[in-house]
Amino acid sequence: MQIQKRDVAVSIVLSIVTCGIYAIYWLYCLNEDTNNVSREQNPMSGGMVILLTIVTCGIFGIYWCFKQGERLDRASEMRGLPKKDRGILYLVFSIIGLSIVAYALMQDELNALCDISAGQQPPQNNNQYPPQQ
Repeated sequence: MQIQKRDVAVSIVLSIVTCGIYAIYWLYCLNEDTNNVSREQNPMSGGMVILLTIVTCGIFGIYWCFKQGERLDRASEMRGLPKKDRGILYLVFSIIGLSIVAYALMQDELNALCDISAGQQPPQNNNQYPPQQ
């Protein structure tokens, strides 16, 4: 269950420089890493996600972004993190043609899960109000 922590900025730059070829590889890696952290029974492989996205002219990729958000939420909850409901956010970015932003947000979430698996504390959200007594 080892996932690789990736630099989001480097992944975005490589996706742009390679005219999307690295983005296809990144999609594969995002799916495989999420399969590892979500511990689902019979998850879909990254190759199948790429194939279905190509065959459906990108429609499956939009659906996959939404489902990926749900899977990452479940993986976060299994590790004691609060639920974020990011599936809708990923869906909206994909619909308006900014899938790379959704990928970056997914990678950020996977990096946080990687830190937790390595025994580090997750980053604290400074936007929360202090508990009331």
